[in-house]
Amino acid sequence: MDEPTQVPVTPEEAELSSEIKQWAMFTHLAAFAAFLIPFGNIIGPLLVWQLKKDLGPYMDKNGKEAVNFQITIAIVALVCMMLLFVVVGAVLLPVLGLYWLILTVVAGVKANNGQAYRYPLTIRFLK
Repeated sequence: MDEPTQVPVTPEEAELSSEIKQWAMFTHLAAFAAFLIPFGNIIGPLLVWQLKKDLGPYMDKNGKEAVNFQITIAIVALVCMMLLFVVVGAVLLPVLGLYWLILTVVAGVKANNGQAYRYPLTIRFLK
């Protein structure tokens, strides 16, 4: 049986090469560098985006989106750490970690499928 195919959101997305889609996915998934180095969740996507943003507007858009989300998560995580002193942070920090993990994977999968993805509740530092 044939599976239904996803219709691209914009005409530009219809012409994306698999290389561009993969680099867009790597931009989002580079956030997992946080497991290796401090602030790797920001440095990883920022590095991939800066090296590959010339591949086209799709790559540039995904790079900005990934970096904006990771900066927002870092700020919220710092606030949660400060809230550890009043115990609220002990609940919020694991919830934030799960939120970060799930949305990062979802964004990577969507980018690899050629679909535009905007992270919810994200401060747009880069436009």
